[in-house]
Amino acid sequence: MTLPALLRYLSLGFVCIFLNACATQPPQAVETLVSDVSEATYLLGTGDKVNIKVFREDNLTGDFQLDDNGVISFPLVGVVEARGLTPRQLEDTLSKKLAAGFLKDPVVTVQVLSYRPFYILGEVKNPGSYPYVTGITIENAVALAGGHTYRGRKDVATVTRAAEGSTEQTVPVGTKVLPGDVITIKERYF
Repeated sequence: MTLPALLRYLSLGFVCIFLNACATQPPQAVETLVSDVSEATYLLGTGDKVNIKVFREDNLTGDFQLDDNGVISFPLVGVVEARGLTPRQLEDTLSKKLAAGFLKDPVVTVQVLSYRPFYILGEVKNPGSYPYVTGITIENAVALAGGHTYRGRKDVATVTRAAEGSTEQTVPVGTKVLPGDVITIKERYF
């Protein structure tokens, strides 16, 4: 082998080693992030729409949306703080308020009709808020937002989840989105 050919192979080897060292591996799934919406553990928040049924009381049955303060205005009992409660806790709260002078042994059910939107920011073509769809991943959310910009990082994203204490976590793009999540697609380095 000639000296110029040997230098070419060595140069190619160094370039491969350099590129391999610069490559980043996506982090493993962060265990602290909850990945599914369950009505048993889901905490209601601003923008959620719920259906409330009071057994044998059609005039008290209807759809209600949590306002900017996280409250609903319910017939007979007035303003009810719903933010931070699970649907079951809201059932209990309404049952107690209705039983305190209005109905005898009320039976109340609460079902979430539509979840609050999630937000996607950063290096996507159309950042903004999007309606939550059950089972959506960050990768799907990026597609809804028109895809990555040419600078957008495609392997990981940063998620701020209010239910987790509003801390930012870097997660793989296969992570499921929850209602109210703020997803940020950061810029890649090259």
